[in-house]
Amino acid sequence: MAEAPHICPTLTYEDAKGAIKLLTEGFGFTASAVYEAEDGLVAHAELAYGNGMVMLGSRGTGSEFDKLMGRAGPVGVFVHVDDVDEHHARAVAHGAEIVMPPTDQEYGSRDYMARDAEGNIWSFGTYTPGAAE
Repeated sequence: MAEAPHICPTLTYEDAKGAIKLLTEGFGFTASAVYEAEDGLVAHAELAYGNGMVMLGSRGTGSEFDKLMGRAGPVGVFVHVDDVDEHHARAVAHGAEIVMPPTDQEYGSRDYMARDAEGNIWSFGTYTPGAAE
């Protein structure tokens, strides 16, 4: 089993189930855990991509994290992908709002950006954070 990621961005959503659908179907994440409360809100979800992960949940659960986050957002999350154009095509096919099409960057990466329904910016690109030049 691969080592668990040491850093996991954590987001809250008014429509966590809709966010999970976009992240899994449109962006290719895998839902490794989704826990719903009795009222149908997402208490906690873990979505993996490669060796990374994001955690998310519904706003309004009343948890301490929910209270501290309040109306926080939007946030930006970068995800390394091997084939930007293929990934972009999948996102478009699933209705993602593209705010920057695949673009070659000065620093050698090819990136695109999408905005989810709650304003968070998801960047996907070939840049590998932490890789030696």
